[in-house]
Amino acid sequence: MHGLINKAIQCFVRDTYGAATWAAVMREARLGHGGFDAMLTHTPGLTATLITAAQRVLGHPRDTMLEDLGTYLVSHQNMQALRRLLRFGGVDYVAFLHSLTEVGARARLAVDDLILPSLDLVERGAGVYVLTCSVPVPDIGHVVIGLLRAMADDYGALVLLEHQGTVNGAEVIAIDLLDEGYAVGNRFDLALQAG
Repeated sequence: MHGLINKAIQCFVRDTYGAATWAAVMREARLGHGGFDAMLTHTPGLTATLITAAQRVLGHPRDTMLEDLGTYLVSHQNMQALRRLLRFGGVDYVAFLHSLTEVGARARLAVDDLILPSLDLVERGAGVYVLTCSVPVPDIGHVVIGLLRAMADDYGALVLLEHQGTVNGAEVIAIDLLDEGYAVGNRFDLALQAG
């Protein structure tokens, strides 16, 4: 597993709950170091251990904690680069959803050995979609739900999201787009502002 994944978990816990909570997660995981280097590679088992330790220390249900992680990845001020990468997917939420299959390839332009979930979107009609998510770490589909929810807020869309379990090794997420123009979305400019 790419170090960016473990580093994202570290940043989420530290930025949301503080350095002392992060230290408690590292003790619970029985890891003898203070954190992760974003450019190193780790086994998927280490990532699963880290997620379990964070869930135990935080005392939240696993799916809730993972959804919060997904929301953090898009909405926290320290994660604006990921938000920008995702916003390049389209001018509205529907275009963004259709761009999800390309996110892994776009991310590998910046980090060539980064393996993200394989995403496949099927449109069922009338704003109803099914997203399948194949990943090496179980329950990461909940991170995707948090990310999708935060991006809906960013676009000003109203959506219902439901994790429907695993089918043939892929996590299934139901997406019901109720209103694409529900609220005013956040501003997004193609070019970063100087200064």
